[in-house]
Amino acid sequence: MKIKNILLIGSLSFLLLVGCTNVDEKVYDKYTADDFYGSAQGADVALASVYAQVGGNWDGVGYAGADRGWYDLNCFSSDEQVIPHRTTGDWELDFARLYKHDWLPTDSFINNTWRWLYKSIFNANLAVNQLEKSNAEPSKIAEAKVLRAFFYYLLIDDFGDVPFYTDNNITVDQIPQSSRKEVYNFIVKELTENVETLSATKGGNYYGRFNKWAGYTLLAKVYLNAGVYTGTPEWEKCLAACDKVSGGGFSLHSGAANASSPMGNKYYELFGDVLPDDETILAMFVTANVVSRNIFTVRSLNGPDAKNLFGYSGWNGTIVPKDFFLKYDDNDIRKKQFRYGDQGGGVNYSIDVASLDNPGAAPQAGVRNTKFYPVTPMDGGGASNDFPIYRYADVLLMKAECNVRLGNAAAAKPFIDPVRQRAGLGILAANPTLDDVYNERGFELNWEGHRRQDMIRFDKFLLANDFRGVSANYRKLFPIPTAALDANKGIKQNTGY
Repeated sequence: MKIKNILLIGSLSFLLLVGCTNVDEKVYDKYTADDFYGSAQGADVALASVYAQVGGNWDGVGYAGADRGWYDLNCFSSDEQVIPHRTTGDWELDFARLYKHDWLPTDSFINNTWRWLYKSIFNANLAVNQLEKSNAEPSKIAEAKVLRAFFYYLLIDDFGDVPFYTDNNITVDQIPQSSRKEVYNFIVKELTENVETLSATKGGNYYGRFNKWAGYTLLAKVYLNAGVYTGTPEWEKCLAACDKVSGGGFSLHSGAANASSPMGNKYYELFGDVLPDDETILAMFVTANVVSRNIFTVRSLNGPDAKNLFGYSGWNGTIVPKDFFLKYDDNDIRKKQFRYGDQGGGVNYSIDVASLDNPGAAPQAGVRNTKFYPVTPMDGGGASNDFPIYRYADVLLMKAECNVRLGNAAAAKPFIDPVRQRAGLGILAANPTLDDVYNERGFELNWEGHRRQDMIRFDKFLLANDFRGVSANYRKLFPIPTAALDANKGIKQNTGY
């Protein structure tokens, strides 16, 4: 079913190029490159190579879905999840070191993220060049440029000043390093010049692709963090971009009870298979062992607990830190994602975790998370849950935050209250504060890749927790990998490393 909805799976696209036996058919490998990439099919092939980088897979590749990549780097360094070293010897110490802000320039998470983003940028540069040379449909050229802007946005968010190029005719050692502000300006220019040209189509062939609404959401995220990137906040511009997204006809998905759901509510359809398009703006397409995988629940649950729930042993890895878990109200339907206490069959998850690394956590210590309750096809290596990169609840909470920061808390209340009500909570008794917005973003968007960025913007990222003291200011950026410094002597390392 999913395959029908995805146009940009590379193997399907390349079927257009081979196997022609009817001499009356067009044989695409006889076309010139310009003719081919100027066709509808050729344009989609060019874009497919870029979108292929989004799906999460092994070796740190992708946005989300497998170990040691962008998702782990950004999520384990926040307060919402961590994989502790176990007293049984399971799980390497470097996962816990991320949570303790002790990462190093040689760490695999950092190297993998850097390599993934630059490979994605290379592919995006190539697609832009192919499509522009062939005078492809403007919306396809715009899509390639927006994708490139997306990867550069992730890059400056993690690393600050970075090597910047848009033409692949350059060797790695010659790519100049640009300031975070310069790359930010490029991202904004690319988005403002191209988003309006993107298709307005939702779902179908545009499920999992940057349409106009996803493009404006990306622009809103860039503006939301402008103060971090450049020193100059852009709250009004963020609001304007969010208003554009609202014009796409999105709404919050239902939070009603659903007896057929293992989580008990329709809300959790937002994290299942083929995400609902009323709220989902941009999704990462997943079919385990075909395109990407989603490991987040199987990685969290203890082996016998996972096997009892869905037939495959869990990895007994990721936990939810106690302080983060305890912030949830008992009436909040979003608390149903957490497993804690006695689960039967000899599994009893304790809320308290005594140690992350020395000697480590007991095998059943730590709250577990089933937000992405596995959908088929699945096995012990992951499941087929699609991943929400952007959804409308985030847009509403961005609107709330911008209004509070602009001194108009009364205008923020109609945006935060519906998110709370959908979760089974009452409206706020008073106009929201910044802390209200920050907490609600944590409750709503946990494990979706936003938390580190939010913590930095709200000045929470460096605060002490149960397992470390206050972090140094330079930890707001990750170090440029040692391998990248060795390959390009013109790159300067981030301060503190």
